[in-house]
Amino acid sequence: MGADFNPETSANRILALAGPTASGKTAAALALAREIPIEIISVDSALVYRGMDIGTAKPSASERRAVPHHLIDIIDPAQRYNAAEFVRDATRLVTQIHARGRVPLLVGGTLLYFKALFQGLDDLPAANPEVRAAIESEARLQGWPALHAALSQIDPVSAARLAPGDSQRIQRALEVYQITGQPISALQGSTRSSSLFSQTRLICLEPLDRAWLHSRIAQRLDAMFAAGFMQEVQALRSRGDLHLGLPSIRCVGYRQAWEALDGNFPLSELRDRAIYATRQLAKRQITWLRSMPERQVVSCDAPDPISQVLQIARSQLT
Repeated sequence: MGADFNPETSANRILALAGPTASGKTAAALALAREIPIEIISVDSALVYRGMDIGTAKPSASERRAVPHHLIDIIDPAQRYNAAEFVRDATRLVTQIHARGRVPLLVGGTLLYFKALFQGLDDLPAANPEVRAAIESEARLQGWPALHAALSQIDPVSAARLAPGDSQRIQRALEVYQITGQPISALQGSTRSSSLFSQTRLICLEPLDRAWLHSRIAQRLDAMFAAGFMQEVQALRSRGDLHLGLPSIRCVGYRQAWEALDGNFPLSELRDRAIYATRQLAKRQITWLRSMPERQVVSCDAPDPISQVLQIARSQLT
């Protein structure tokens, strides 16, 4: 434990660290763990899936032994997990970690989850398995573009911002309409938030030079392939119950590998396509970060970003 840590002034405080993929969040989190008695709450929509380790850059067994990690390996890839469930789980964990006299560290790159924590969730109905099953059955018969066209008749605002193949969001929009009789676009913006996170300020790892991040993305992807990423994807495919309609298989990297193995494009193109998709993900993450209020930016391509993260974290706990 670092000499700067004061358990009295740090009581009930929350730390939060975000950044685009490959920005160095894991290294910074582990450095914080050496200075402050933290427990990590993963804010990552891909790390929740069991059996998806290499392609998600999941913390290693030794890293997870070094500091408690939460919300990793909590569901099967055939299941779904959403922002409302994350907020529920993270809120429960923060309370439990505080009760143990430790500091929760929220760390990850799923900015929708951070936004839900800090700014509240849209006041939408819970998922209805029967309604969802009926929509999925209709999609198998007609295809998602046909359901997108149907959505445009009842909710043109939502349809205009969704691609015809965005099955997850089209399904949710149709589900909300069938449950409430109102378009989801009319209900969005009516939020509920928790005061638990009202004083939490986000520490953001962001690159000054986008080329630096692109290089890191390529290096990490090559390391994943060398570690057996394709064998991991093949193991998922061999189950027989997973498909591209699931959020797990639409994760960046997995989607491109799945499509290549389906024969949609040559395997020789997989690396370039996966790099491009990961760059696009990082671009969206940076855009989200820049919209977050009161974030504290650390240049992840600066000479010593971890020292800056530690300095900011200490200041937040005093």
